[in-house]
Amino acid sequence: MKGKLIIAVDGMGGDFAPVEAIAGCIDALKENNDLNFIITGPEEIINKELGKYNYDKSKISVVDAKEVISLNESPVMAIRKKKDSSLVKALNLVKEKKADAIISAGSTGAFMAGSLFIVGRIKGIDRPALAPIMPGRNAPFMVIDVGANAECKPKNLLQFALMGKIYFEKILNINNPSIGLVNIGVEEEKGNELTKSTYPLLKESGMNFVGNVEPRDIPTGKVNILVCDGFVGNTVLKMYEGTASNLFEIIKTEIMGSLSGKIGGLFLKSVFKNIKKKFNYKEYGGAAFLGVEGICVKAHGASDKIAFKNAIRQCVNFRNNNIIEDIKEELIKINDIQ
Repeated sequence: MKGKLIIAVDGMGGDFAPVEAIAGCIDALKENNDLNFIITGPEEIINKELGKYNYDKSKISVVDAKEVISLNESPVMAIRKKKDSSLVKALNLVKEKKADAIISAGSTGAFMAGSLFIVGRIKGIDRPALAPIMPGRNAPFMVIDVGANAECKPKNLLQFALMGKIYFEKILNINNPSIGLVNIGVEEEKGNELTKSTYPLLKESGMNFVGNVEPRDIPTGKVNILVCDGFVGNTVLKMYEGTASNLFEIIKTEIMGSLSGKIGGLFLKSVFKNIKKKFNYKEYGGAAFLGVEGICVKAHGASDKIAFKNAIRQCVNFRNNNIIEDIKEELIKINDIQ
């Protein structure tokens, strides 16, 4: 690791705040002594939870924040009005260079709006994008964007591909990852105006563009990075999550529905355990918000301490691999294409 890393943690973001966020920080410190955390939230509540642990007090500090942004609030309005919220306080720490990264399991909309308006965009990036790594049959894959930009221009998708490529190469150690354009057919002429206009840009980009990818082929993981606008990406993400969840429940119901099923289930217990782990969001930490002037990682709302610890590891890898600097450098190379 390249020296000390300071991570701002939204202590009140997520379904199990602040318990799991704090537990994740404590566990991460046991593995990496170069970490420092600034946890934002009501001082009394955060300190009470921290009091349950033995840890190096110099490694964790608390910034008092009396307000919490809820899931049912307008993201932009909440960021503007709730200046004393745990999320806004954490984002300002990154903006003011008092922290290198931020992790939040709170409102996705507020997190993206705050990252954009408070932390700010990388110069030259028109639209930052949310880019989760998801489990596939053959290998993990990325979908970019999954909700930050419902409406896009072709040059936005080109930039998404570039940012996704850099992140995938550095974090997953895949050299020259394949890039596909999510579409309703594999033929070049298929799709709407956005996909038809984006196709030639990706083709001429010098990246490993493999063409259009139909949604049914996304889960195979044969294509590393799937590029699309945020509306399509969010639909893909939620459909994928729902299908996996329902499939597990159907299998469980069928197994428990008969004696023979239960007996067979016992023999396959280790197999199902491995599959469940492969499709567990906790293993992937969080989704990187690429294109902003800071390391911004959005953890799943239901994150436990394992998920938080993996999100912390994600921030470490992000910083150690100079993702932001590489995006700035590579951006110059595609300016002529745009």
